[in-house]
Amino acid sequence: QVHLVESGGGSAQAGGSLRLSCAASGDTYRFSAWSMAWFRQAPGKEREGVAYISRTGTGYEDSVQGRFTISKDNAKNILYLQMNSLKPEDTAVYLCAAVRIRDSGPLYAGTYSTWGQGIQVTVSS
Repeated sequence: QVHLVESGGGSAQAGGSLRLSCAASGDTYRFSAWSMAWFRQAPGKEREGVAYISRTGTGYEDSVQGRFTISKDNAKNILYLQMNSLKPEDTAVYLCAAVRIRDSGPLYAGTYSTWGQGIQVTVSS
């Protein structure tokens, strides 16, 4: 069984930065090969994928391209999301997700089998 725990959320001013972390524990065998992603969900909105990372590379949702960077530390079993040039519309609960073998779209929530509990990010103007 795998557990994912996010940290690093909080409040920031528009234009500021935050770095989210997602620590994996439990059965982390071959963590380096997992596909992982960050999603976010704002009140009254659907969950949306913002960034993913896999063995073949990374990808981003259009609204965060150039501002957010996803990365993994395979030695520590941690996923990161560096968020720069934050905007008020980035305000949401951010969740990390993982799957050992991805067989569908990398920013599709149904692709992932394991989820963190989520962490709040609030950006004020």
